[in-house]
Amino acid sequence: MSEVIVSLKNASIFQGNSEILSEVNISVSRGEFVYLIGKTGTGKSSLLKTLYGELSLRQGEGQVVGFDLTGMTWKKIPFLRRNLGVVFQDFQLLTDRTVYDNLRFALKSTGWKDNTLMEEKIHDVLEKVGLKTKGFKMPYELSGGEQQRIDIARALLNSPRLILADEPTGNLDPETSDGIMQLLFQISRDYGTAIIMATHDYIVLQKFPSRVLRTEHGKVVDNATVSFA
Repeated sequence: MSEVIVSLKNASIFQGNSEILSEVNISVSRGEFVYLIGKTGTGKSSLLKTLYGELSLRQGEGQVVGFDLTGMTWKKIPFLRRNLGVVFQDFQLLTDRTVYDNLRFALKSTGWKDNTLMEEKIHDVLEKVGLKTKGFKMPYELSGGEQQRIDIARALLNSPRLILADEPTGNLDPETSDGIMQLLFQISRDYGTAIIMATHDYIVLQKFPSRVLRTEHGKVVDNATVSFA
């Protein structure tokens, strides 16, 4: 039986005092690739934020990479996030330092101290995303697609069991998007990393079909059908 990486049972997702989603029941296993779709304002971002501890889970049960979301305290959140990778639409790279120093900063902020191990890890993730010669570059010297690959490399630094990707192709042209999608599916397949990807890009869903979760009317619909008409 495959290892369960994400499990929500009868969960309610809140933003402030407003209940955004109710009776959420989802399970994501090791190596699974799952899309999260839905109109703006239907709770996609709130669901992702709950999974990485930015929003607390007040009702129901929730487990993410072995951590109990209902008992999550601010002291435990860094340990949860060491087992997660988050990929952002707008890259969120530090513009005042090189790619290498961006990745080194991310490692140090999650508790790494050994310089040799950090250097090995940085070379490893840059190679995984196909940018092993770009460590000395500044972010502004890279294309949008390359910056997104660096964002994915940063998400891979702690060998996460789960990657949460929020609109990772949102700012990219179709050809570049295809390359990013191929990379994410490869990571999921080769390393057994579960990936939940929020997207509005139905062309991506058509080209790279996989399981779909849809937020609508305050609920999460599992194995949702997608119309490409």
